[in-house]
Amino acid sequence: MEEHAVLKQVLVYSDSLTWGIIPNTRNRLDFDERWPGVLENGLVLDEHHVRVVEDCLNGRRTVFEDPFKAGRNGQEGLSQTIEMHSPLALVIIMLGNNDFQSMHEYNAWHAAQGVATLVDTVRNAPIEPGMPKPPILVVAPPPIQKAKGAMADKFAGAEDKCIGFADELKKVCEQLDCHFFDAAAVTTTSVIDGVHLDKEQHFALGRALIDVADAILDQPI
Repeated sequence: MEEHAVLKQVLVYSDSLTWGIIPNTRNRLDFDERWPGVLENGLVLDEHHVRVVEDCLNGRRTVFEDPFKAGRNGQEGLSQTIEMHSPLALVIIMLGNNDFQSMHEYNAWHAAQGVATLVDTVRNAPIEPGMPKPPILVVAPPPIQKAKGAMADKFAGAEDKCIGFADELKKVCEQLDCHFFDAAAVTTTSVIDGVHLDKEQHFALGRALIDVADAILDQPI
């Protein structure tokens, strides 16, 4: 009897940049248009038996609280999320830009340390005995531009506070032995609102991550 390939699950833990909010609207791109969908479709074409699971919450910080909305601290519930979806072949974290909202005084170093805490949380999640600890890919979101439209007040000054974030994240990944990818290598944020990603930018990021994830998934855990 022919054996079936084991399904590899990839968890994407992120915020509205991945949730797929269409800039200056409250509408959402379809799964195939969001970068996790582009990534899944590409990996399937590369003959991976894979499913990309999204856990993406608008406004999610790394480890900080939103004073106006509950549940935006990214560390809260992360252990249970890992436990829920295990076994996982890969965890992708793309967070940090919401740490630079106008109500916060956090800088690039603070946000990177928040991501480091999330990496530690993933690695110490209470998964079942014998299940592998998944490799982690940290994606630096593209830098925030001067926010416009509905995002102008919420992200006022964020374009300055986020300076150097990708460099700080790269340092964290080197220290923690995580995989790293800088989204700014393939895309910017939307010129419409300066914060989110347009459909074309989702496509560019998803396509770029196919080879990155492909190489990780080919490695034994």
